[in-house]
Amino acid sequence: MADAAVARSRSYARRERRRRLGPLSVLTHAALMVWTVLVVVPIVWTFLASVKSEDEIFGDAWSLPATVRLDNWARAWEQANVGQYMINSVIVVACSTFGTMLLGSMAAYVLARYPFRGSRAIYLLFVSGLAFPVYLALTPLFFVVQNMGGVPVIGPFIGLNTHGGLILVYIAYSLPFTVFFLAAFFRTLPGAVAEAAFVDGASHTRVFFQVMLPMARPGIISVTVFNILGQWNQYQLPLVLLTSVKDKWVLTQGIAEISADAGYDADWAALFAALSMAILPMLVVYVIFQSQIQKGLTAGALK
Repeated sequence: MADAAVARSRSYARRERRRRLGPLSVLTHAALMVWTVLVVVPIVWTFLASVKSEDEIFGDAWSLPATVRLDNWARAWEQANVGQYMINSVIVVACSTFGTMLLGSMAAYVLARYPFRGSRAIYLLFVSGLAFPVYLALTPLFFVVQNMGGVPVIGPFIGLNTHGGLILVYIAYSLPFTVFFLAAFFRTLPGAVAEAAFVDGASHTRVFFQVMLPMARPGIISVTVFNILGQWNQYQLPLVLLTSVKDKWVLTQGIAEISADAGYDADWAALFAALSMAILPMLVVYVIFQSQIQKGLTAGALK
């Protein structure tokens, strides 16, 4: 009975909301439908093309394949070296996302919960990083990473044409958004729980990792997914920082190289299979964490 009453109450609230919005609601739903079509149609077409022959791709573009050609995927994975590029992307994105979330969450927590002189200036400095496009700093960034390669002992691991250098740059460019989002989220968390932990003798580090981070889980998951998506699809930074060592290229570079090298004799079926391999992991990540992303984006407003 209680569940039925709650369902009726929610249904009534939705009807009332639609009635108040009127034409605006119709326009909003129409815009969302158009946006859905613009996003879904190219993805579906790419997956269809990845299991077709080239004659079918250039014939009826929307016809179903006569035979599902999984050999396109095998050819892209082995002959086009997409497997190595995929592994490189996984390593780089996993390490850079971990570093971004660790450093970003700690910085955001301190800026949000511990007021001190200059904290506002530091926060604004982080946020100002959102205003600078990556293209603005490509040339100086190239020379900075190049000079880092001359650092004793660690230089060979963080210079040009190294995954370590690319990971550090990914972390640096992801921190502004991470700090901006999580600082606002940490401000919404109740302070009574942290104060109780301090009374029980917990240190600041223990309170952060064992109390505040679990409470901020929706926001942490949301920002993590956004960082994974942004870093996975990044092309310009790897193009500048991973120039000469082809075995260290990430997936976006590899797919671009497949198309550029083939010219008019491109293996289009394998190319679409490679694109599908790049798209599929991100679709899986988003589908798995969809509900947590929605909770993270709405938690601050609800609190």
